[in-house]
Amino acid sequence: MRTLITGAAGFIGSAVTPALTKEGYEIFVLDNLSFGNRDFIDVPDDHFFLGDIRDANKVEEVFERVEPEIVVHLAAIHFIPYCNQHPFEAADTNIRGTMNVLNASKKLNSLQRIFFASTAAVYPIYDEAVNEEHEQLPLDIYGLSKLTGEDLCRRFWLETKVDTIVCRFFNAFGPNETNPHLIPEIEKQLREGKRTINLGNLTPKRDFIHTYDMAAAVNKLLKLENPGFDIFNLGRGIEYSVVEIVEAFERQLGEKVTIEVDQARVRKVERQHLLADVSKLKRMTGWEPEWSIDQGIKNLVESWNQ
Repeated sequence: MRTLITGAAGFIGSAVTPALTKEGYEIFVLDNLSFGNRDFIDVPDDHFFLGDIRDANKVEEVFERVEPEIVVHLAAIHFIPYCNQHPFEAADTNIRGTMNVLNASKKLNSLQRIFFASTAAVYPIYDEAVNEEHEQLPLDIYGLSKLTGEDLCRRFWLETKVDTIVCRFFNAFGPNETNPHLIPEIEKQLREGKRTINLGNLTPKRDFIHTYDMAAAVNKLLKLENPGFDIFNLGRGIEYSVVEIVEAFERQLGEKVTIEVDQARVRKVERQHLLADVSKLKRMTGWEPEWSIDQGIKNLVESWNQ
């Protein structure tokens, strides 16, 4: 299947691209490399298109040239502090960029399926696991922009009847991280030799899922028969506090790590919990996560000397 992935050279894309390649998909890439890295993905140069999804003409040109059967739309600005600091850029990329991708997709005779990467940030603050039917009430411009993207995808499906899958990603971790989220920030300070590290909020718990498990789930979702329009959570189904993540690093290093709270890093508005109910994904695809938090962090630590 000719598959066009937007944002394939980014963090999650760098796991999805090789996973789908291994499954036999012919991968084409559209990426502006603003957050991604060309070296993260092994695709031929004639299958790689440098371009911004905000450029409607470029998007249409690439789609016409590739004539994909599947579109996997990962390209977005997703680091929440960056989105909050640059709300117009984030909204422009995540909303207008998605509109451009969908408009170009409508003109394809070849298209059989589109996959849209949404986010757990569409959910409000809640202390229990959330399923796909939970109310959507974003707290920030990122969540709002992705919820708008979901609505655009729903409208696309109503107009075209092309199978459309929306997948709400929870907190990803793994190699090739391109933004200073929690785990790469801890990793960065530890790699610098620090054993007293500076962090912000310590009590919030998050559902961390390894990008390799995410890629496996994307592969499963792309193979669903006649999904129509559907929405899935994608998380590990287990939540970890900041302190528990640091303790996982301690286990892999065999060293004690001390945490100091840096007030400049403390978020004024913070969720205490963000946990995925992934029973629908498991039930409909047979997917099961394989990477534990310790296995994932062990993999990161082992890469330090490579």
